[in-house]
Amino acid sequence: MLVRRSIAALSALTLAAGAVALQSPAQARGDHHRPSPSGPTAYGSGGAVASVDRDASRVGLAVLKSGGNAADAAVATAAALGVTEPYSAGVGGGGYFVFRDGRTGKVTTIDGRETAPAGVTPTTFYDPATNQPRPFADLVSSGVSVGVPGTVATWAKATRLFGKRSLARNLAPARRLAARGFTVDQTFRSQTLDNAQRFAAFPDTAELFLPGGDAPAVGTRFRNPDLARTYALIARRGPQAFYRGALAEDIAQTVQNPPKAADTTLPVPPGSMSTRDLARYSVRLQKPTKVTYRGHEVYGMAPSSSGGIAVGEALNILENHRLGGGARTGQSLHLYLEASARAFADRNAYVGDPAFVDVPTRTLLSQGFADARDCTIDPQRASERPVAAGALDATGCATVAHEEPRDTENISTTHLSVVDRWGNAVAYTLTIEQTGGSGITVPGRGFLLNNELTDFNTVYNAADANRIEPGKRPRSSMSPTIVTRNGKVRFVVGSPGGATIITTVLQILINRIDLGMTLPQAVAAPRASQRNAATTPAEPAFIEQYADDLAPFGQRLVPSGDTFTSAAEIGAAATIEVDRRGRMIAAAEPQRRGGGTGLVVRPSKRP
Repeated sequence: MLVRRSIAALSALTLAAGAVALQSPAQARGDHHRPSPSGPTAYGSGGAVASVDRDASRVGLAVLKSGGNAADAAVATAAALGVTEPYSAGVGGGGYFVFRDGRTGKVTTIDGRETAPAGVTPTTFYDPATNQPRPFADLVSSGVSVGVPGTVATWAKATRLFGKRSLARNLAPARRLAARGFTVDQTFRSQTLDNAQRFAAFPDTAELFLPGGDAPAVGTRFRNPDLARTYALIARRGPQAFYRGALAEDIAQTVQNPPKAADTTLPVPPGSMSTRDLARYSVRLQKPTKVTYRGHEVYGMAPSSSGGIAVGEALNILENHRLGGGARTGQSLHLYLEASARAFADRNAYVGDPAFVDVPTRTLLSQGFADARDCTIDPQRASERPVAAGALDATGCATVAHEEPRDTENISTTHLSVVDRWGNAVAYTLTIEQTGGSGITVPGRGFLLNNELTDFNTVYNAADANRIEPGKRPRSSMSPTIVTRNGKVRFVVGSPGGATIITTVLQILINRIDLGMTLPQAVAAPRASQRNAATTPAEPAFIEQYADDLAPFGQRLVPSGDTFTSAAEIGAAATIEVDRRGRMIAAAEPQRRGGGTGLVVRPSKRP
């Protein structure tokens, strides 16, 4: 995701694992961010919240202090992020909610991923004039890219099943925040200007985010009264106010006939979403993925997300090896990269929406399958990549050829982690896909619509697990993760970052469990993201610190960056750790993307 705080990388961080000096593109061009007086890391007890945004974390903390539980705080924090991070999340999108019950220890997940409308066809992403796939850039800002949103249904289900308070009460702080507004910083302005051409193509978006033809000035207060009224409507009438009635009609009409400026040069192909699609939407309750790693139970998100499978498979592979810092650092990182490449090969080959595709989840998460994948790894030498997917029905090191799809999953996402005093925990990752989603604001409603359908492989292949089909959820890399040990919550982890979410969560866990870092150090440490490609994108500080360690293994590192932004950062995590005595560490990013905020109910000095 791209968050409201400035896009800045790690800078002059000294870690126990070594001193690291980083500079981001944002710093190089002189951007700045408003430091959070709350800080990225907090220590204490009684409950904890971590997110990318100070205002949102404060909302969640207030809910915990007033008697709400982790589910209540997560919904309230997410709704606040819809106000302060409107280009990353909101009611126009979807996400994945992982909840652990502190009394029973049961972990339940809510799949609130967007769905494809009933009217999509194999040629939905094709230009009817040429019968050829549209350029990806033409799909980004379009009605055809908008999936049926799942966020409101997720909030309602989480509140009803797990919360102690009403949905209306959980939405109240965000409604007030939208009405009152927040202070614009340089990055909110910069992000708006970066999307000015897209936003200007849609009059309602331009009116909200480009008042007078310019982005809101730094230091001014940005208010969104339309969003406040939308929250008030949902609070008053429940989720049906979003999925039926006038608001649903407005959403469907906006998708089918995107209101665009007369002078725009963007093609903006229309979509097919109907009020029936909205009325039929429902979230899925499902079991989490689960693997054990070094005595920990690691719970993640099952398909339609690939996050739980990919993280779990990689951990199962690494379980066979002794990892550590010092003299073992180079080989440990080499094995991390090789395990990640295989996890991505297998998720690309086999993972899609399980309602449409027979996803071999049990096989992919079995230790036997991981052992077969491990036997394709040379502990001393990097593989030629991309590597083939693993064979599901064979023993030994058998593989199968598979065409690697283009990675179109965008980084505009957000994550929050919550633990309460009763031991309940939530890891929640939500998104609208592109920075600013589709760029289309529902007139008079104050929120942007997603462009999540671009997470399907946009060139249709009937054999592809992630092909578009009516009612189907596109594959995601979101990886909200809860880790327990001896029956108690140990870590809550997650991040934005598109496909790099998987490697960010994986690397944080390895840093903390295997490499001897504290949780704040594990979050701050430089990252690399191997996604089954010939080279490994890595933050400049990772290259500086570890290139010599990895050179003997033939690992090829390249500076990170992506198709959509110039940002060199990988991920922007929000995490929590609980020790055996119940003491908590809420650790968000200290610098990446401006830094996040961790808060605890009863603060204490750093242990």
